[in-house]
Amino acid sequence: MRQTWLHLLFAHWPLPPGALASLVPRDFELDLFDGRAWLGIVPFRMANVAPRGVPALPVVSAFPELNVRTYVRAAGRPGVYFFSLDAANRLAVLAARLALRLPYHAAAMRCDTTPAGVAYVSRRTGRGPAAVFKASYRPAGPVFHARAGSLEHFLTERYALFAHGHRGRPYRLDIHHGPWPLQVAAARIDRNTMAAAAGITLPPMAPVLHFSKRQDVLTWAPDRLTT
Repeated sequence: MRQTWLHLLFAHWPLPPGALASLVPRDFELDLFDGRAWLGIVPFRMANVAPRGVPALPVVSAFPELNVRTYVRAAGRPGVYFFSLDAANRLAVLAARLALRLPYHAAAMRCDTTPAGVAYVSRRTGRGPAAVFKASYRPAGPVFHARAGSLEHFLTERYALFAHGHRGRPYRLDIHHGPWPLQVAAARIDRNTMAAAAGITLPPMAPVLHFSKRQDVLTWAPDRLTT
């Protein structure tokens, strides 16, 4: 697949490893930075979503998405583990659930860009715990690329996702893109129950915030992991 990710906010909170360990499958090991696990909430807008070599269709290839994630290692590789992925495209939600067994959810969402920044609203539809995110955010510094070994590099330079597929088999899905063009971000988060919907309590502190305007991405078919 090819995808373009637009107007991303990376909002991250540090957590003790025990707060997430029971929520991550045993096939995947929590990846820590300075002894702490990290929980990320990442709102953005998808565009150009299509199989490689197939033209993108405006109605189905562009929509907001919102991820709740942490960081893991498996088979010697670092990657991302998703607690949830919300999207405003029911076809994409169904396809990802059926093909990849990813925890996608349909949501009513808006991602509006203005000269002042991005206004983002997401409300999960259907049954289950309420999962709402409402925030405004903007870049607040120059573009930079994260230095290897830094916290920013640990949180963003991830080139694989790990999940369980059919029959509970663990797999890795590789992702390719250039280094993230990051900026320090400013954000006002008016409501956020995304972590709570996954059974996670956020610490009473401001998150670490970064913004990225655009990232062009290629993904591959999943590879089964041997454990």
